Amino acid sequence: MLTKSSTELVRQRNSVLVLAALRRHGALAHTEISDSTKLSSATISAITADLEKAQIIEKSEQQATSGRGRPRVLFRQRRDCGYLVVVIISSDGVQYSLVDYAGRLIDRFSEERSHDPAGAERFVASIREGLSRILARSKLPKEKVLLISISSKGLVHPTEPALVWSPIFGSKQIDFESVLRPAWQAKIILGNETQLVAAALGAHEENTRPAEFRSLAALSLGHSIGLGIVRRTGQGEREISAPNFGHMLHMANGGLCRCGSKGCIEAYAGFYAILRMAFEVPLDTIPAKFVPVAELDKIAAHARQGHRMSAFAFRQAGIALGNGLSRLLSLTERMPIAITGPGTRYYDLLRQGVEEGLGQAHVVRMEGMPEIRVVPDEPNLVFEGHLDRALSVIDQDIVMSGIHGADQG
Repeated sequence: MLTKSSTELVRQRNSVLVLAALRRHGALAHTEISDSTKLSSATISAITADLEKAQIIEKSEQQATSGRGRPRVLFRQRRDCGYLVVVIISSDGVQYSLVDYAGRLIDRFSEERSHDPAGAERFVASIREGLSRILARSKLPKEKVLLISISSKGLVHPTEPALVWSPIFGSKQIDFESVLRPAWQAKIILGNETQLVAAALGAHEENTRPAEFRSLAALSLGHSIGLGIVRRTGQGEREISAPNFGHMLHMANGGLCRCGSKGCIEAYAGFYAILRMAFEVPLDTIPAKFVPVAELDKIAAHARQGHRMSAFAFRQAGIALGNGLSRLLSLTERMPIAITGPGTRYYDLLRQGVEEGLGQAHVVRMEGMPEIRVVPDEPNLVFEGHLDRALSVIDQDIVMSGIHGADQG
């Protein structure tokens, strides 16, 4: 026999399934929610009634296209149920976005960021100011913000919103929980940028090729080198990880990396590494913290015109990336690889080296080259990854906070 608490857990789980179906497909009718979730009609009726009473979802009528018959009743999220702030920390700036509960963008602005490694305190202060500014622009009270979702390159704590290591601030850790409390009561989460890209690409795969999708790797090329992996689990859910690919060893005692180690993949494939190689700067030179894309464009133009060292720099970068991917495929499984980030504009120069590096792996020689796709719109993927993760967290938090309390007494 189910106890009261176990019955409530089942209802919470089913409520999350209903909200997830609305997230994935948009406004749905009663029968469509039942088909998507595999829940009974009676269960759907009870859940939608609870969610509507709690002002989490709302219903509207849609007239039949023929103009005849009863209109369809559709359920969707209430936009004013709560709000999400997305903070995307990139190599050259910070973007702030305000999003409503239905996932619609309300406001957005970007600010340049400092590249001073000693400026962590000023950076933190600018984050606080940016968050206050985006609310002030929309005249929203802080208590309406349910969650702040932050992303950055680098290493993030597995369970806490803490940046453990970043390309700019190194090992200077930033704990966003302590930084934003007590001024903000919203839940705070932090994610690795390329992990969010993988999440967005995985969601696209599930929507477009649900039967074929098993796993996918997203390789981000730019100032830093990042990797995200998304896999479908046996339960039909997505498992997403971000191994420290850019700082895997490529060559023992090789080029100096921004992390302080020698021979990392990034020390050969990051923008600063390509610049260093093209100008024949000694490999033990301290790497630049930031290299403008315009500088890489010049080197790429020279490479396409036949300049030997410029072309060599891109080829060496490709080999480092290919070697790293070959190890990944040897340790995991064969999977498509999506190339993203600002470095996609140079993939024509990287491709030969990438394929050469991959071709050295036994698994690639046996099974052939993996499918490689170039997906240039990384900023949009990062934002989609934020929404995919953050809105799901909000849904679960709202449900777990007890929307059924009124009928439990």
